[in-house]
Order: sequence, then structure tokens, then C-alpha cells
Amino acid sequence: MLFTQLALKNWRNFREVSVDLTERVFLVGPNASGKSNLLDAFRFLRDLAKPGGGLQDALQSRGGLSTVRCLSARNDPTVSIDVSLNNDKGEWRYELEMRQEVRGNRLPLVSKERVWKEGRVLLDRPNQDDQKDQDRLTQTHLEQINANAEFREIGQFFSRVEYLHMVPQLLRHRDAFTGPGVPGDPFGRGLLERIVRTPEKTRRSRLRKIEKALQIAVPQFSSLRDQRDEMGTPHLEVKYEHWRPQGAWQREDQLSDGTLRLLGLLWSLLDGDGVLLLEEPELSLHPGLVAQLPPLIHRLTRSKRRQVFISTHSYDLLKDRGIDAAEILLLQPQKEGSAVVLAASDKEVKALLQSGLTPAEAVIPATTPAGAYQLTLFS
Repeated sequence: MLFTQLALKNWRNFREVSVDLTERVFLVGPNASGKSNLLDAFRFLRDLAKPGGGLQDALQSRGGLSTVRCLSARNDPTVSIDVSLNNDKGEWRYELEMRQEVRGNRLPLVSKERVWKEGRVLLDRPNQDDQKDQDRLTQTHLEQINANAEFREIGQFFSRVEYLHMVPQLLRHRDAFTGPGVPGDPFGRGLLERIVRTPEKTRRSRLRKIEKALQIAVPQFSSLRDQRDEMGTPHLEVKYEHWRPQGAWQREDQLSDGTLRLLGLLWSLLDGDGVLLLEEPELSLHPGLVAQLPPLIHRLTRSKRRQVFISTHSYDLLKDRGIDAAEILLLQPQKEGSAVVLAASDKEVKALLQSGLTPAEAVIPATTPAGAYQLTLFS
């Protein structure tokens, strides 16, 4: 299943947005234009539908509905997410609109929830049961097993959305960070636990593939293995060619940021079949490697037809001529919130691409802050 369209109203940076989506999507824009917040719309759908999640928890973890609501919303109190989806069984659409209680506990409520399949309405809330019991509106039907039998498939799809913004320090020094991790492990702290929980045959196969990739990308890299120490704690060990005949093994706490980020990226691409949200995967990587990420991501997700969203500032990542203008979303900050424009619909960008420029040459200048050059004058 794939997301084919996204419409947002009053969601974070976005007063109103409606864009078509492809199997691979690149989000490009200035700092604070809303790239992470657009990705968070998909994470929010996951948090609604995942086991133990739901509307109240999803909003509370984000600071409440008032935090999520766009600052430019003015007198409109509602926030909505509307997505269209497609799979071999047909077309789906899910719409959720939320508002806050005027009095009392100020809980967020469902003001509208609708589900369509092949144009046929399967759910339209609020309904008569909601009117009899207003407390029902504190939950979506995605989180109610006895109410979502007809469209449980899309809830299961939402729950498999995965987000990765690898922070090497959390993996390298994970014992130093006490307390519960962030739900969904978006920063890679629990990567080693995910690896060892994978069935052995699958784990070995994936690690062999990652080993081959690292042999190409990392100088003197030789071998990769997973181990447990005397306390049963999982580790990854890397062997480098060395002046010693047998080489030298190093654990994850001795590896570079770039090696850990690439390792985490490769595992996430091989693991799972849900939508994958990648936040700036170019960080800590050499430009020569960054340039190979788009075709690498395409090859590793093509067989599963796995949809990938990639936020980036990288010229090197976007210079791949295999990236189509229909795959690029340009985020443009404006006075009343950020706009989201398909690169293929921007006349200037489209003309530059038709003239033979790479996507990077056409897109990066269009998203560079107008006064960026003045930064050198700051003192």
C-alpha cells in the first residue's frame, strides 16, 4: 500500500496543503520550513493506529492539540489530516479532523472522521452513537478493534510507518542515556536490540548485505558480526584490516558517526515493509557516498514496493539525474505558513530541468533563503 495524496489543514507549519505523492518523495526547503513537521503527519497516523497508541496519547506526546495547531490558523480551531492510499485491492481515503473541548478538561476530540474505499463511505463520524455518548469522540475508530473491521487494513498500514533520524551518540553510548527510550526508537538507540531480535537466518542475511556495502564505503573495513558480551548485552563488531596479521575488531562505541549512520540506514532499508521516513540521511557521510544514496534506496525498496520519504538539504544527494521532478516537494515559508509545491508544477524549476540541469542545480537555489549571503556579515 502507498500514500498517493496528502492534505493538511492547520497542521504545524501548514495552513493548508494538498499534494500528490509518489513511491519515493524528496522534501527540500530552508531550515524551519516544515520538512520534519510534514513527516510528522505520517508519524501521527502511526501513533493513532499502533498498539497502545491512540488520539490522546499521540497529541499529548506532541504537547497537545494547541501545539500542533498552525499559528496562522487564526479563528479556525480545527486541525485535519486527509490521506489517500492505494494498493492492489483498490483505493482508500482516510480523513481525520480534530478540535479541543471548549470547557472542562480541554481534551482533544474527533470533530470528523471518515473512511472511503473505492469511493464508498465506510465510516462517517460523528454518528448517532457519538451523539449519545460524547466520550466516544475522545478516540478515533482506528484504535477501536470492535469498530474498524471494515477498514482495519489501513490502520495496520499506518502502524507500520517507520521514522529514522540516526543519532550515533545514542547507539555508541546507549548506557549513558537512562530511562525509557522515545517511542518507535527514531534515533537508533535500540538498533542493536532490533537486530538481535530478528530471526537468525534473516539477521545473518541482512548483515552479510550490510557487510558488503561497508566494504565498499569504509576504508580498511573487512568484516561485520553481532556478538553478546558476558552480561548478555548485544554488540556489533567490525573488523578492520590492520598491520597485525589478524586485523583488529572494534565495537560500536569505537565506530565513526558516518559508519554508524550508514549501518543504521542500511538496516532500516532492509528491515520492515512499511513506509520509511528518512531525516537527512546524508549527515556524516562523504559526498561521494551521499550521491549514491538515491539509487541505493531505490534498489533496496523496489522489490517490496516500499514507499520512502526523504528530507534533505544535500546538493550531492539531489544531483542524481534519476530523480524525477514529480518526486520532489518544495517547501516554501510564507507569511501565513509554509506552502508545499511539487517541483514538476513549478514553472521555473521545470524549465531548468528541461534545459539539462540536475535536480540539485534546479531545486537547491529555489529553496535557499534570500538573505543567506548576509550571514557572512554577522558579527
